[in-house]
Amino acid sequence: MEDILKQVQQGVLSVEEAKAKLATYENLGFAKVDHHREKRQGFPETIYGEGKSVEQIIAIITAIKAKGNAVLVTRMPKGKATEVLEQHTDLLYDEQSQIIYSERKIKPEFKMGYIAVVCAGTSDLPVAEEAAITAEAFGCEVRRFYDVGVAGIHRLFDNIEEIQQATVSIVVAGMDGALPSVVGGLVSHPVIAVPTSVGYGASFNGMAALLTMLNSCASGISVVNIDNGFGGAFSAVLIHRLAQQKEEG
Repeated sequence: MEDILKQVQQGVLSVEEAKAKLATYENLGFAKVDHHREKRQGFPETIYGEGKSVEQIIAIITAIKAKGNAVLVTRMPKGKATEVLEQHTDLLYDEQSQIIYSERKIKPEFKMGYIAVVCAGTSDLPVAEEAAITAEAFGCEVRRFYDVGVAGIHRLFDNIEEIQQATVSIVVAGMDGALPSVVGGLVSHPVIAVPTSVGYGASFNGMAALLTMLNSCASGISVVNIDNGFGGAFSAVLIHRLAQQKEEG
């Protein structure tokens, strides 16, 4: 801010140019794009694609890219994503997670450690991949451990030593939602539990898994909303970033 004000004083910048540089958000009429998000939180604003038109998403992406920020759009079905990518050909799309994102030039941004994404069953993969790709887009190394649910718990035990070495685990499960409790009892790092809406009638579209995770007797488990792979990843990335600072300090 001081640099910008000095440039105005020196006549290098006009008042209007300074106002544009100091603005914390850009008003597009239908959306106020938070360009200050990365300065406050370390990561640029993410676009939630569901309910937005293709035209609105394209305009928001254009505004984000104009500030030099990376793009991450969640909940983008293939049809809408295809139209967006016709206008922004440099972006990537993952159909399983329904995410549009910028490819990072240097991976990973955080040099030490990794995030484990642990998934109970194949039906939970869309949510698990939303978490995994989000964490990767934010510069983290991710290691995936999929189809290791409690119905065949030996599959988890075959991978548990590598999971234990992670900085934080994101554990995704539907049905009875028991996997985070099992993992939580076997690791010494935080566990972010993500319930999914996978299951038969009495699962109540993920409510049963959510309640199981909230009632876990294992310590160190935090729970996000149903199918919220993005939210689980964001929390995990913040923990991972703090671990980097501790190691560097």
